[in-house]
Amino acid sequence: MVNLSPKTHFRWLLSACFAIGTRLVLAQPAPLAGIPLPLNDLSAFAPSTPNWRIVGAVRADLNKANTLITDKGTGVLANIPLDKAPADSKNPYKYDLFTTLQHGDVDLELDYMMATTANSGVYLQGRYEIQLRDSWDVRTPNVHDNGAVYERWDEKRPDGQKGYEGHPARQNASRAPGLWQHMKISFQAPRFNANGQKTENARVIRIELNGVIIQEDVELTGPTRGSAFDNEKALGPIRFQGDHGAVALRNIRYVTYDKPRPELINLKYAVYKGKYEKEPNYDKTAPESEGATTVLSASVSRIPNEFLIRYTGTLRVSEPGEYQFNLGVPGGGGQLKINKQSVIAPGEWNARGKATLPKGDLPFELLYAKFVDWAQPALGLTVAGPGIREYAISDGVGSTGEEVDPIVVEASTNTMLRSFMDVPGEKNSQGRTLRVTHAVSVGSPEQIHYTYDLDKGALVQVWRGSFLDATPMWHERGDGSSRPTGMVQRLGTPVLFLSKLASPQANWMADTTGSSYHPKGYVLDDSDRPTFRYQSYGASVDDKIRVLSEGKGIQREVSVMNPASDLYARLGSGTTITALENNLYLIDGQTYIKIDNVSGAKPTIRDTNGRQELIVPVKGKLTYSILF
Repeated sequence: MVNLSPKTHFRWLLSACFAIGTRLVLAQPAPLAGIPLPLNDLSAFAPSTPNWRIVGAVRADLNKANTLITDKGTGVLANIPLDKAPADSKNPYKYDLFTTLQHGDVDLELDYMMATTANSGVYLQGRYEIQLRDSWDVRTPNVHDNGAVYERWDEKRPDGQKGYEGHPARQNASRAPGLWQHMKISFQAPRFNANGQKTENARVIRIELNGVIIQEDVELTGPTRGSAFDNEKALGPIRFQGDHGAVALRNIRYVTYDKPRPELINLKYAVYKGKYEKEPNYDKTAPESEGATTVLSASVSRIPNEFLIRYTGTLRVSEPGEYQFNLGVPGGGGQLKINKQSVIAPGEWNARGKATLPKGDLPFELLYAKFVDWAQPALGLTVAGPGIREYAISDGVGSTGEEVDPIVVEASTNTMLRSFMDVPGEKNSQGRTLRVTHAVSVGSPEQIHYTYDLDKGALVQVWRGSFLDATPMWHERGDGSSRPTGMVQRLGTPVLFLSKLASPQANWMADTTGSSYHPKGYVLDDSDRPTFRYQSYGASVDDKIRVLSEGKGIQREVSVMNPASDLYARLGSGTTITALENNLYLIDGQTYIKIDNVSGAKPTIRDTNGRQELIVPVKGKLTYSILF
């Protein structure tokens, strides 16, 4: 065991299965809160046309194209296209909205809501468009769909080739119109020399839509079609498209990166051979090799295993403030000191630390001890700070020395997989992340999937896009779990779908005690789609879940033979449930529940334990849809 201080031992991971996934990831610092774009009025924007307004609430009509219904108030920016608004050939972007903010490198985060069939976009620097669109029913997105980096355009190119360099989203991670969607964009502006000549193209580093990565490292050789400017600059405004369709936005936040990076100078290294039980006395221990260098790297050691590299030098800091450091040292452990203060204590292969640093030249020391023979030597250190996006200050970002190909389960046909399924955000009685131990995940070629809890007859989650990542289940020893790889809508803590209530206000059953619940497995139809069966409160239950046409969600048909007179079904729960038109209910702005047939029973929205539930008496058969 290695010891880099008299009393502190390294803790390292002896099992390869635990080491997997410790790769140091660039451009993933701890999330910053960001600066909010105020939406109390339109003062954060250049003067605009009347289609843009500040409102307090907004919703869409699923049956009416390009329509948003708004309420008075503040906090939401809405574009309501003007009826018969004339085009302006001298100002084709007349109806768009430009921020007074001028940005270069930026992280932009926002919520947005699309009207049915609506089309809009957000332009970085007013030049590079990220598509915002109602792509609810799209299976394979193209450059016109939600989350795409829009194409460039050249009228001189042949027909069919005028549009080029567009980048569709990797998968459709979109929500339904009228539901709030969340997008995170990391953008790197083009670079220019002192003469104003472009030296590096702009890049979309990453886009995350509703929790799914849909774009990574997209190079932008020039403005996309519809750019408000023909040239490229180091700075430009955020621009929201206003002439195509109705869209609402809220919670717009940004972080700009315009400060100089810290620099390592006067860097020296010394390599010591051996498996050290404690940090050596450097005055009395001769290094195997030493010298000056300009970059942090494990390659200064020619010893494959059992060595210690000590780097010393100066970290020149131009911008004072709090900095975050991410150190990757596979096969051993590392330590980082800056300004004679411990930033990363002796620890594991991949560790983070932070320090508040003053402006100036600060003493720098980094140690890397390698002692696990099967891991390849590597050294990665990244830095992020005030106005500084995370970057590698070493020659690489480190790795475990072993890359693992993900084990992905596709659903090109109707597909089922039994596994454990974790439910992030929900806790078990020990305070740990809730794990469903008898989960069945059902995938479809329509790219609409769900997880069912056989222990409770409950829907756990629904999602759109790719099916499952079974790497944690099947790699090496595994832990038995799989995880969705698309846009997931979780449905809360799984509880019994059916419960007897003495009154509509009585508490819902927390578990199966007293319910006589007995799972009876499932039967498959001719298309390999399951109908789950169980007994509860003396009734036999068939639970059939099917994908809706055009991939808009799922429909659930529950048949209860001989139901008790006081039996209820719990269709949904959330912080807020709002009744809309046409038997439609909106849950937390994230999901629709549509009542299709409940045999004449009347659904009830009730308050319970600070939340709301949508319940309905059971009269034999009930059918409802989850739209998301």
